[in-house]
Amino acid sequence: MNAWHKSTHSGEAGSCVEVAEGESVLVRDTDNRPLGHIDYTPEAWAAFLGSTTSLIP
Repeated sequence: MNAWHKSTHSGEAGSCVEVAEGESVLVRDTDNRPLGHIDYTPEAWAAFLGSTTSLIP
């Protein structure tokens, strides 16, 4: 499993999600790390990103 990383769009505030990519993709809220994470398949994560990239300015 790779290390957790944040989007470059998160800015200085840090209120965002972190992602760790590997055999599965783990996603967690930076403000609520103790609550755990959500697991996605790499294919599901790629589909999600593909559906949202047109929303990023």
